[in-house]
Amino acid sequence: MQRKHFLIAPLAVGLMLASCGGDKTEGGDDDMSGVDSVKTETQTEQITETFFQVPSPGEMLTFIKMVGGKNNKNVSFLNSPDNQKNYTDNKSKALNFGIYSCDLSYCSIFEIGSEALKYFKVVKQLGDQIGVSSAIQPEVLKRLEGNLGNPDSLSVITDDVYFTSFETLEQGKQGPTLSLVVSGGWIESLFIATSLAKYDAKSPVVERLADQKYTLDNLIEFLKKYESDANVASVLVQFTELQAEFNKIGEKEVDAAKAADKSKTVLGGGKELVITEAQYKAIVDKIKAIRNSYTLTK
Repeated sequence: MQRKHFLIAPLAVGLMLASCGGDKTEGGDDDMSGVDSVKTETQTEQITETFFQVPSPGEMLTFIKMVGGKNNKNVSFLNSPDNQKNYTDNKSKALNFGIYSCDLSYCSIFEIGSEALKYFKVVKQLGDQIGVSSAIQPEVLKRLEGNLGNPDSLSVITDDVYFTSFETLEQGKQGPTLSLVVSGGWIESLFIATSLAKYDAKSPVVERLADQKYTLDNLIEFLKKYESDANVASVLVQFTELQAEFNKIGEKEVDAAKAADKSKTVLGGGKELVITEAQYKAIVDKIKAIRNSYTLTK
């Protein structure tokens, strides 16, 4: 079974928010007057890790394939493997590791095996440079080569590469690098989705893009954890600008039948997001500008 999400901890806001700190009772009781206040606070304070959820790059791509992109073989909008030589600083290496990992997932999911091999080699090279060489062993290439005609197996393999790399960075306490990798993979998944999907108010891909508003809110909270790092801070500025565009998306009431439809994302109170063509275009343009600022460094 493929893992569709990963959790980062201890971070900020997740789909189910856990907070740090303790509950304090307002209005003291007389019988508490003799209790040492410092000791009481120490005993009652509860520190809870907060988990942050972000979809893997492959989740959006799998969704696109399911709703009609099965026969797509276009790779023109992916980041060319030839660009890898241009990424010489830590920021561009980490961001493009995420981007190339997403491109690798795209090639695997859409059954473009020969291209998947090219992208795997680039991911391996950048992985060695950002500190995840132990996560991408040489035998993975043999697994890829042996499964070029099996898209399901390719997807599992490429997902494993991404998640293992993620776990290696997390365990190595490389928070800033991890946040850049996650950001690169996420923005590339949106870039690919919007390269394939034209605006249609009823398009499931457009609806899924609107839902990314909540993923972006979480991702921004994650980036804030490491905003003291200049590279992360610069990405945070760009993602905050993108958030401003997402925040323009409106909501509308939905009827009971639609609210009960599990294929729709319905907010509490029977509401769903409604994205106009102008809002969609503004978001797409911002996604493209951010993504290209990472890939077109020379």
